[in-house]
Amino acid sequence: MASLVKTFPVSLPFLRIPESSKHHFQVKVRSLDSGANSTSTGFSSDSVVVNGRSFTRGKDEVESLFDGERFMRLSSVREKNRGKGAISEDMDVLWDDGYGTKTVKDYLIASKDMIRPDGGPPRWFCPVECGEPLKDSPILLFLPGTDGVGLGLTLHHKALGKVFEVRCLHIPVYDRTPFQGLVKFVEDTLKFEHASSPNKPIYLVGDSFGGCLALAVAARNPQIDLVVVLVNPATSFTRSQIQPLLPVLEAMPNEFHSLVPYLLSGIMGNPLKMAMVDLEDRLPPRAKIEQLSGKLTSLLGYLSVLSEIIPKETLVWKLKLIQTGSSYANSRLHAVKAEVLLFASGQDSMLPSKNEAQRLKKGLQNCQVRYFKDNGHTLLLEEGLSLLTIIKGVGKYRRSRKVDFVRDYVPPSKSEFERVFFKDGRFMQAATGTVMLSTLQDGSIVKGLAGVPTQGPVLLVGYHMLMGIELQSLVGEYLKQKNILLRGIAHPAIFGGRFESSSSEFNFQDWIKVMGGVPVAASNFFKLLSSKSHVLLYPGGAREALHYKGEAHKLIWPEQQEFVRMAAKFGATIVPFGGVGEDDLVELVLDYKDLMNIPILNNYVRDIAHSGPRVRDEAKGEVANQQLFVPGLLPKVPGRMYFLFGKPIETTGREDILRNREEAQQLYLQIKSDVQANIDYLLKKREKDPYRSVFDRMVFRALYPSLQEVPTFDL
Repeated sequence: MASLVKTFPVSLPFLRIPESSKHHFQVKVRSLDSGANSTSTGFSSDSVVVNGRSFTRGKDEVESLFDGERFMRLSSVREKNRGKGAISEDMDVLWDDGYGTKTVKDYLIASKDMIRPDGGPPRWFCPVECGEPLKDSPILLFLPGTDGVGLGLTLHHKALGKVFEVRCLHIPVYDRTPFQGLVKFVEDTLKFEHASSPNKPIYLVGDSFGGCLALAVAARNPQIDLVVVLVNPATSFTRSQIQPLLPVLEAMPNEFHSLVPYLLSGIMGNPLKMAMVDLEDRLPPRAKIEQLSGKLTSLLGYLSVLSEIIPKETLVWKLKLIQTGSSYANSRLHAVKAEVLLFASGQDSMLPSKNEAQRLKKGLQNCQVRYFKDNGHTLLLEEGLSLLTIIKGVGKYRRSRKVDFVRDYVPPSKSEFERVFFKDGRFMQAATGTVMLSTLQDGSIVKGLAGVPTQGPVLLVGYHMLMGIELQSLVGEYLKQKNILLRGIAHPAIFGGRFESSSSEFNFQDWIKVMGGVPVAASNFFKLLSSKSHVLLYPGGAREALHYKGEAHKLIWPEQQEFVRMAAKFGATIVPFGGVGEDDLVELVLDYKDLMNIPILNNYVRDIAHSGPRVRDEAKGEVANQQLFVPGLLPKVPGRMYFLFGKPIETTGREDILRNREEAQQLYLQIKSDVQANIDYLLKKREKDPYRSVFDRMVFRALYPSLQEVPTFDL
């Protein structure tokens, strides 16, 4: 069976374009066909070619052939051989990714429209919600689960469509293409796309049964650069609760099949998680429960659609197809060379996904796992994280053979910002009560960030608090007040994944990458400054963030400058800043020295410290003593966190810094002195803050709920 590319012009009635302004676009439809490859162009809107046959019909009939045009993205021919610029140049920070606006109900309604029999074979379609991707975006092929509809990414279409060319596989309800035939169909598409863009990766997202299909295709094509995303893959089918039901389903009378969706609904996914996708998180508890109850009731009314999506004969066929696919994929795991990202649900009642994740992580050569303990089998249709967020968080998004953390970086969306700073980080926001101060050119200190330049490049240089506890408050407030994202220079251990396991959840390190963290490297620093970014730099690095007892608010910097001349090369504005508050939030009870004095535990700590990547092997002084460890901390009754950004230092026109190392060193010492002065100022002034305690701030907010900010000390 060959891969057939059809092109034909169609109008866009579903976009409500005036009749006089309608345009024609070329649509690529690729389907399974036994005939030879051919291409047709220039047909009128009432004459099309589908699966090798020509039709001449009325406009309404033509539209019905394509399973509803609103499920197709109509785009012009792709431009080729374009240079790769930074994605951040084409995307605004806090862009709308649409996550939370679609639910499983939208999936069921759309699926009902898609399953109308047309006698056609499997084919690719492009959801119109995906829109037009940014230039140089890689292709993403979605391989569906048991339903075969291809709408399993309904909640993620808008976000993915921004940075991927999304194509979804649709397997018609009554299609009986065997597993090897589906593998061949996907493989032909893979080879075609690889031939047209050999330097780009191709993403295969396989949901349940689609996971078997993705692994099979990857095993047969080790020479193609693939990123395989598996979502509760059905490779564990032989150990599932569904396999024993196969004989029962075959013997079940057709009259009882309408009950199957309701019987299976409890094990297919987590209904609560499905209903919570578009739940308004900031509602009071009672209103939230009422809204959730209504959504659950509404959802139950749509379950009958499942019996139409998967009739009895189709369900039996699909289960046999999964059985074949599972066996096929498992026998070829050793041949998979692709990068694999595996999502496993902890509440999957259909497949033993958690145990399967452990098996696949050991059996695949390059497999990374993210575990979602509260989700069910239909993870992509449940409340949680956007698929794009997870891909970004594990550092898997790229547009060429290697990840470029600057040019391939996708800025955070509005939903990501709200998730990390207001939903998951709600307690941290309340506990820190962050105060942001800055210094104007005349030396006066003001509330807010008016003293920090907006025009980049800007280099913020400051003190790294214990365990980087300040990052959420600092980056969040900077983004909220200036609408500018800070690109933090981070330790490479955050990007290595060395200590991950099959039960690793989406964590703080992943969020660092989502929010702009970049591995420390001269090349990355160069790219950030050349792109006029706002860069966050901690000269003290890991040694300062993992300081010992008695070293709070102490600068532990290199003896020689490492960043001044690079900043001057690009004319960056350097802003020294100080931050205090770690001692108001946590108590350091066990530092590295304490841990090394504990028998048995010291060997474990030593192994971690020595196996981690080294950043400053050649550095002199205490900063070179960067032992990676997890200190023992005890929480305190929260106080408050304060930041003071000093007077900006211009480097434009400072040729003396570039030519003379001594001049650069003098500026470096001035910056260090300014940072320490800022810290000392805050330590002194916070003693006069009447709202330093979290309890005082809570009382203030209760008395003055209309005020956005809690006051602080007088400047």
